[in-house]
Amino acid sequence: MSAFLTLLFRNRLAALGAVVIMAILILVLNIPLLPLHDPDVTATADRFMRPFAEGHLLGTDHLGRDLLSRLLHGTRLSLAVGIAAALIAAAIGSAIGIFAGYFGGRTDNIVMRGVDMLMAFPYILLALAIVAALGPGLMNALIAVAAVNVPFFARNIRGITVGLAGREFVDAARLAGMGHTRIVLTELLPNVLPVIVIAMSTTVGWMILETAGLSFLGLGSQPPQADLGSMLGEARSAMISHPHTSIVPGLMIFLIVVSINLLGDGVRDALDPRLRSGALSRPRATTLVKRHGDVPPTTDDLLAIQDLHTEFHVGKRNLRAVDGVSLAVKPGECLGVIGESGSGKSVTALSVMGLVASPPGVITGGAVRFQGEDLIGAPYESLRQKRGDRVAYIFQDPLSTLHPLYRVGQQLAEAIRSHDSLSKAETRARAIELLNDVRIPNAKSRVDDYPHEMSGGMRQRVGIAMALANEPDVIIADEPTTALDVTVQAQILSLLDDLRRERGLAIIFITHDFGVVAQLCDRVAVMYAGRIVEEGPTQAVLDAPAHPYTKRLIACVPELGGGRRELAAIPGLPPVLDDLPSGCAFAPRCNKAAKSCRQGEIPLQGPALRTVRCLFPERTL
Repeated sequence: MSAFLTLLFRNRLAALGAVVIMAILILVLNIPLLPLHDPDVTATADRFMRPFAEGHLLGTDHLGRDLLSRLLHGTRLSLAVGIAAALIAAAIGSAIGIFAGYFGGRTDNIVMRGVDMLMAFPYILLALAIVAALGPGLMNALIAVAAVNVPFFARNIRGITVGLAGREFVDAARLAGMGHTRIVLTELLPNVLPVIVIAMSTTVGWMILETAGLSFLGLGSQPPQADLGSMLGEARSAMISHPHTSIVPGLMIFLIVVSINLLGDGVRDALDPRLRSGALSRPRATTLVKRHGDVPPTTDDLLAIQDLHTEFHVGKRNLRAVDGVSLAVKPGECLGVIGESGSGKSVTALSVMGLVASPPGVITGGAVRFQGEDLIGAPYESLRQKRGDRVAYIFQDPLSTLHPLYRVGQQLAEAIRSHDSLSKAETRARAIELLNDVRIPNAKSRVDDYPHEMSGGMRQRVGIAMALANEPDVIIADEPTTALDVTVQAQILSLLDDLRRERGLAIIFITHDFGVVAQLCDRVAVMYAGRIVEEGPTQAVLDAPAHPYTKRLIACVPELGGGRRELAAIPGLPPVLDDLPSGCAFAPRCNKAAKSCRQGEIPLQGPALRTVRCLFPERTL
């Protein structure tokens, strides 16, 4: 609960909504303790008294009744009806949605077509029809408001349930002999409950508004009983001559609905597992920079990453994802970056152009220089011009990178026109040329394909074509061949190698595969726990690894046709990034570690082209 409240109150608008609605609730729940007039006692001699009149803080209405007393009693009634309607609608609608989504088939079709018929009617007209059939009254208004909101919950929950009903854990429950009721209650309901809570929190305000609307029309609460809608209805005739009688309940409705909606948005974000990292607001256009210490000097490299530090600030935790990384590439050079998952490879790559999501990402030190210009903290417009133009990215999964609703030619055209002013015909011709460059057959016809109409290898070629669209100087390829079979992988690697030699591209290639490094890269840098632990020419590192971690990684690579060999594995797990051990982070997993390995900073040592971060390397450099 404390974690939920922490996340909730990081959204300032949600916190404001919570404060306002809590203040209102405290007032209406303490009505018996407050020195208020009887809300139903009339005094015609005191009618239409203005606010701050003696004995009547908010004045009186057309019958001389105290507006403050009627406002608080009416607010309590409106809140009770709105919350009750939300609970009823959520319970019935969610039950219908789970039932239809779980059983599917004809049951789902029949139930949801009935829901569609109800949703075809405008909400307020359907509510008016229900009240007309049942008769005026607050209880009937509650039933009407709940009924018209049942389809909303049913459709939302049904959509979630359909996705869950075919999941493996539900199939396992069936195989274990669980009945339908038990599966629904123990497997499905806990998974859809957060969605139900979110839907309730975002709709209860509208239910209060709908109830007030019915009372305003005289179909809700009946005199002398007061709710906010009936108070507005009674004040219609005096809206011009005595506006305070309508402003008071109208302002209360406004405060309640707005505060509940703001709070509902905060609850939605706090319960969303994708946002629990603390990113409760829209990510910034560039990574937040809070740089400490001196900025490293300029180098003559095309792209130089210098002592880069990137952290993720999640609550009180500071995760040091990149901890002092320095890398550089020259034109026509390919640098491989290799390491286990979580070693900081992708975060390093995204930090180059300020693409690490903030919050929670923060660049806290170092520099990234492109042709001598420091990109860390550069203005957004400068970074936007270089993104995709001078420095381009190829991501791991092209199906998630490419937009499913646009043809690949349209997406290539967008990448081109974002940096060059070309006509539609010129842009299409350029897109076809790019597809030819990446060796897609029948490029003139495939340019009009959607991403799902292409194979994985073809989609990856489109991703490469998009990266090449503006003839960049540097390409950062983040595991672009991981999801491909070995034949397509070999073709993609050969294509990248040819393109860099023809165009003089500099490539930073992130991978888990030493085979890819051996085929494509001139140099290789091995990362562990956010640091470079070994760097050097590819063949030298592969033939004679100096760091124990590098040697273990290479030993984990299977050898085909080499006879029987035990497949090695590195014991233990990588360290937690907010609690890195002092000294060498690999020491707890290393069989050569000594006491000195766990004390003090261990620098990269060795000749300029061959360095290792180890006190007891496998071999002398």
